[in-house]
Order: sequence, then structure tokens, then C-alpha cells
Amino acid sequence: MNSVLKIKNPYLIFLPFLLFYLVYAASSYSLDFIGDEKRFFRFATHLLQGYYSPPLPAIDLLSGPGYPIILTPFVGLNIPKVYIVMLNAVMHYLSIVFLFKSLIQLISFRKTFFVSLFWACYYLAYQNMSRIAYEPFTMFLLTLLIFCLIKVYKEGFNEKPRLYIFLSGFILGYIALTKVIFIPITLAMLGGCVLLWLVYRKSVNYRKAIFILLIATGTFSPYLVYTYNLTGRAMYLGTGSDNLYWMSTPYESEYGDWKGYLTMNPIENGNYNIPGAEDTLLAHHKKDYDEIQSKVGLEKDDAYKRIATENIKAHPVKYAKNIFYNVSRIFFHYPFSQAIQRPKTIFVLPMNSIVFTFMLICLIPTLINWRRIAFPVRFMLFIAAMYLGASALVSAETRMLSVIIPVLLIWIAYIIDRSIKINLKFGKEGDT
Repeated sequence: MNSVLKIKNPYLIFLPFLLFYLVYAASSYSLDFIGDEKRFFRFATHLLQGYYSPPLPAIDLLSGPGYPIILTPFVGLNIPKVYIVMLNAVMHYLSIVFLFKSLIQLISFRKTFFVSLFWACYYLAYQNMSRIAYEPFTMFLLTLLIFCLIKVYKEGFNEKPRLYIFLSGFILGYIALTKVIFIPITLAMLGGCVLLWLVYRKSVNYRKAIFILLIATGTFSPYLVYTYNLTGRAMYLGTGSDNLYWMSTPYESEYGDWKGYLTMNPIENGNYNIPGAEDTLLAHHKKDYDEIQSKVGLEKDDAYKRIATENIKAHPVKYAKNIFYNVSRIFFHYPFSQAIQRPKTIFVLPMNSIVFTFMLICLIPTLINWRRIAFPVRFMLFIAAMYLGASALVSAETRMLSVIIPVLLIWIAYIIDRSIKINLKFGKEGDT
């Protein structure tokens, strides 16, 4: 271990993980397209044909264009799928490197190494490495964003930080294009920073943040213009309101998890429904689904939203319970409605329990010392908090947490380094 710690280059330190990731991704991927893979491949094909979504009424905006843009060279050149999943392995490796390069500017080398090692060993993030999925790419972008933000606020306002300001804004904007939940988060951050700058006019921090957020907004604005021209609606982010529908379920035997189909719920390569679950789902939701499935595109999405809104208004306490269950699913992969126990929960609990526990430990020191925390850490913590808060409002699962784990690790490491001292050796004791 000491010999490893003598190596300061993160590219070399974590090179064995890159080799492992490449072997893992190449050996565990499927030649067939599974789940969301078909959708990303379809969007990439559309982009090569000069459009993203079909026109009304059958619009299709289930995902932002950020990740399909990355896939277009692979699809256009008919490159085998194995190289796409190997790119995921490289992206995950780079997320470790940039997490390290970010942390080393904030805390000691030893702590930086062990926190980065934890992220390298965070096996829950491996689940999408062998698939065509946006998560590895988003994780890389988030760690690169953290690195650029720390550079922005570490040095004076000269040409080099201006470059990092531009890079930070562009990367944040591209994250929003990849996962559209970051679009309203970015706009909310922009509004908040403008208000704070009006109060604290002498603050260079907020002025830099405003520039970053304006660049981010400029990066994803063409997509909002495109969706407006397509739908006639401002700030239309996508057609994924079935998540809100299932989250709003008013039935006590259902916990807000996404079902998708009334007759079968093929989650994680298998059907985990208990006997009789399909009959219950049909009894509870067939009337709504008959109405919803009779529509397409925008009208279908509107029907999901309308019924979900009616459920929430009529049963606000149940919706609050579903949010609680949803947070538990995000962190601990439990509970699921009308479903048998899932072996995956055993693997989720150890890793995410560690993260969750340290989040609770760091919460009070964060609140007490808020204004003393480095601005880029506060900036990213706000993004993470809003992301988790927004994810809790619609049906979500553990992969939503994996995306933001690097940001949480930066925060946890920073707070523990400055507020909590751990000594594994006992002090001297007197004779008894």
C-alpha cells in the first residue's frame, strides 16, 4: 500500500481498474439490445437522418440528445457494440482520475487516494458499464465539471480561469442535454445566484457562477428551442411522465415504483411480481391505462400528467409516503410493490449505507460552517441536493444515485477533512 501511495499520478495509480473495467465490459455485454439501449440507438439513428423526434402527434422525447450525439459516430460507422461498452469503461476510469484530481486540491493525498479508491470500488456503478447507457458518460462529465469548477475558484480572474469558466458552463450544459432533469436545476441555480449577487455585489464567486450558468443555459437552449418548435410549449423537457403516474399511485399496497406494463414487469432480466400481482395492477390501473394507451405522443404524456396530478391532489399523504419509499429505493433498492425479495438489495445495502451514513454525519457540520465551505463544493452540493430532491418526486431507482455519487464523495471528504478527526489507535490507559 505504501508503495502505491508513493505514486502521485492518478492515471497510473488507477490503471489496473481501467484494465478490469475493459475486461468486465467486453465480457459481460449482450449482443442484443436490452431495455433503454434500443431507445438510445434509435435516437442516434434519427440524428444521423437529420432529426431527433418524429413530428406531432407521435413525438418521442424520452431522453435528451446529449448521449445519442456521442453514439452517432458508432452508429454511423456501424462500429460493433463492444466498443461502445468499452468506451463506458474508459469514461468510468476517467471519472476516478478527475475525482482524484479534484480532491487533491482540497484535501490530503492520503485521503484523496482512499476516497477515489472507494469510488473505483463502488460496484453499483458497474451495472450499466456493459450496456449502452448514459450513466458512465454522465459520471465522467460530473467529475470533469468538479475539476474545472475548483480551477475557476482556485486562481484569480485572468485568462486561464476564464477558460475554465467556459469549460464549466459547457460541461454543465452538456450534462443537462444528457439528463434533462439538470435543465431546471441549472435555471434555478442561475436565478438563485443572480439574487445572491444582487445582495452581495462585491462577491466575485457569484459573478463567476452566473457566467458559468449562463454558458450552460446557452449550451442547452437550442434543445429547448427545438422542443418548442416541435410541441409549441416552452420548457418542454420530454415525454417521460409515466414515472410521475406510478409515483402518484394512491393504493396502500403500492409504493410508487415504476411498473411500465400492467401484465408483466420485466425488471432486471426477470419478472419479480408475486402471484396475483398482475390481477391487482389490472384492477387498480386498467381504467387509467385504457385511456392513456389510446393516445400517442404529447396527448399520452398529458394524460399521464393529468391523472398523476389528480392522484396527488386527492391523496397528498399517500404521495408523501411514496416519496419516502422512493428515497429508500434510491439508496437501498427497497421497497417494491407486489414483488418478491430481490437479491440485488443485499449488494446495494453495504455500499449505499456507507454513503448514507456519512451524509448524515456531514449534514450538521455543513450547516454550521456553510459560508466557510469552498464555493465550488457548495455549488456542486446545491446541484446534488436539487437532483436528489427532484428524483425523489418521480419513480426512481439506485442508478439515479450512482450518477451523483462522485459529487457526494467530494462533499463528504471535504467536510470530514475539516471537522471530524478519526483516530484508530487507543490512547494510553492507566492500570486497573
